[in-house]
Amino acid sequence: MNPRIFKVLEFDRIIQMLKDQAASSLGKESANRLKPSTNLPEVLRLQDETDEAVSIVRLYGNVPLGGIVDIKPSIKRAEIGGVLNPKECLDIAGTIYGGKTLRRFIESIEDLELLIINELVEKIEPLSELEREIRNCIDDNGHVMDAASDQLRSLRSKIRTNESRVRDRLDSYTKSKAKMLSDAIVTIRNDRYVLPVKQEYRGAIGGIVHDQSSSGQTLFMEPQAVVELNNQLQEARVQEKTEVERILRELTMRIAEDEEYLRQNVTILASLDFIFARAKLGQSMRAAMPKMNDQGIIKMHQARHPLLSDDEVVANDVELGESYHAIVITGPNTGGKTVTLKMVGLCTLMAQSGLQVPALDGCELAVFHDVFADIGDEQSIEQSLSTFSSHMTNIVDILEHVNEKTLVLFDELGAGTDPQEGAALAMAILDDVVSRNARIIATTHYPELKAYGYNRDGVVNASVEFDIESLRPTYRLLIGVPGRSNAFEISRRLGLRENVIVSAKSHIGTDSTSVENMIASLETARRNAESDYEEAEKVLTESEQLKEDLEKQWQLFDQKRESLYQKAEQKAEKALQNAREEAEQIVATIREMKHGATLKEHEWIEARKLFDEAQPNLSTKKSGKPTKQVNSTAELEVGDEVLVATLNQNGTVIDKTGKNEYQIQVGMMKIKAKRKDLQFIKREEPVVEKAIATVKGSNSHVKTELDLRGERYEDALRELEKYVDDALLAGYPNVSIIHGKGTGALRKGVQEFAKKHRHISNQRAGSMNEGGSGVTILEF
Repeated sequence: MNPRIFKVLEFDRIIQMLKDQAASSLGKESANRLKPSTNLPEVLRLQDETDEAVSIVRLYGNVPLGGIVDIKPSIKRAEIGGVLNPKECLDIAGTIYGGKTLRRFIESIEDLELLIINELVEKIEPLSELEREIRNCIDDNGHVMDAASDQLRSLRSKIRTNESRVRDRLDSYTKSKAKMLSDAIVTIRNDRYVLPVKQEYRGAIGGIVHDQSSSGQTLFMEPQAVVELNNQLQEARVQEKTEVERILRELTMRIAEDEEYLRQNVTILASLDFIFARAKLGQSMRAAMPKMNDQGIIKMHQARHPLLSDDEVVANDVELGESYHAIVITGPNTGGKTVTLKMVGLCTLMAQSGLQVPALDGCELAVFHDVFADIGDEQSIEQSLSTFSSHMTNIVDILEHVNEKTLVLFDELGAGTDPQEGAALAMAILDDVVSRNARIIATTHYPELKAYGYNRDGVVNASVEFDIESLRPTYRLLIGVPGRSNAFEISRRLGLRENVIVSAKSHIGTDSTSVENMIASLETARRNAESDYEEAEKVLTESEQLKEDLEKQWQLFDQKRESLYQKAEQKAEKALQNAREEAEQIVATIREMKHGATLKEHEWIEARKLFDEAQPNLSTKKSGKPTKQVNSTAELEVGDEVLVATLNQNGTVIDKTGKNEYQIQVGMMKIKAKRKDLQFIKREEPVVEKAIATVKGSNSHVKTELDLRGERYEDALRELEKYVDDALLAGYPNVSIIHGKGTGALRKGVQEFAKKHRHISNQRAGSMNEGGSGVTILEF
């Protein structure tokens, strides 16, 4: 991909924002090398990596990446036989510890599926023994400790003893010969303890002069009495330095033994830091993971320019690559055309780099082999080229490389020359690029191009909306509607006399006027269509919700009916079993009577009576559909309980909607039925408790806990409010709200909600067996 595109679309600013999110120099280095990939499988893996990291950051907040340092130069020095200094050794130990901490953190996550990140952290070698050896020798300040070896401990003890003896001897001078000294202190020159002696008392003190003051009035002298003690001190210090070097050399050799594992750890930690930097950048932009394709399809809903702040950016919908391959955006300057152009190009580069893009979930972007752009003032003074020449030089180069795998962005195509020739040239260039099946977004202010999209297959017009009332652009992109000049309307709003405006309109050709009227009509139709669409979408959402509720009620009804059938069958079976047993007793009695004399008439009557009494006492209530003749003419009243024959369900009359037609409430459903399909059961006033019981029954599927982990703050509170209503209707005494620990923002939001809710009598944190501080118990 041409590096020039990164500068034109300001991709380097995205790189800088990504580097700011990295926790270590390793991550910053990886971010600095980031380039968009043109390989679809690689892009898909990059996006999966980022998405896994986003899930972790969203649920757990900060990821432990502290202590990780770029130790590659130190590893290289150790490998070639150099001796590392204490700080380098300490950095290696810190990086080992950082890797172990990150691995433990990732392995502790059980509620997320982290295929890629788990695969990476499993390759991190703990190297605990090497870390322990370094920590045993070097403290947190980078000093080799006395405990690093017995020899070093002995030498430093000797040094402290000698220093004490030298100081004691010199302190006696500061007391007994204070008048000979410039100041009664002991100081150091050339690593030896000395006294500041006045020049005139040099001979009285005696010894070695190591330095003198700038004025020459003070000499820094080592008295002869401490020369030998200072010599012993220096000798011990040399031995200490030698021992420290030996310890560091051994540590370096030990580090060199594990250099392969250390390099592997550094590579993995750099990758993980880079992945989490991408995730944190996505979080800061409120970005979404794009679905990637290699068919040149772009679908972004409510997409925003990544480099503009929320208070100055306007979200737009952009689609390209299916119904049409080219978008021509017309309209006045400063309307936002160039921003839209750059937004699409920059989001494409970000997506191909594994970054999420600032748009709503469900967005889709394509993997292009090349992205070309001709944007801004490319005038070259050195080459003595005009603006038009500079643009054409760039366009010529673009046309040499365009194919079906490229995205081309033209800003003010054909500008800088005669309008008529520029418009013709712009159309010819667009025709050439469209014929190669590339994806194109072009902006222009030429009115001739407004009809271009209507005369070409695969091309659509677009414009940026302009508010005549405020005389400002709204920056909303309107696909399918070309931009129109608002000069007359703006002039009228600014106070230009009407006769001047009428005169100006008379100079406009019939064709231009027709085009402007057509565009105005299209804009009105689009606004009406958008309003109708929003209303239809609202109705559709409500209908889908009603359908879902009805399906749930029907499922509950089905389950209840099946349960009643089973109970009836069990009751009938039991009755039949009793009847069989009594029948057997009767038969046995008859047989006994047959053994005697001829059976008397009254005995037969008694036996028959026993048979009749043994018959199961089944309900006399009719089941199944009633016949059309039953109660088919009697007038029904509101509140009557009836049997709906078509559903075989009881319901209540709530309204008479026509002649012999009624509206019936059956559970949660409202239906219309003919009088002939209704069987009157009874007439009574509706009972409030019965309605409450119905509502409670409809909510019996509500769980006693709600898991809000992973939800955005606003979405979580909306879901909590609905859940509490359902739980209250279900009659639960208390429920558990699982919000996790994280940053504590969601837990605080749940607690604030509970305080304000009039039906929540108490709230408390969960006990250890209930989830601890990651759970809040609400009591009603």
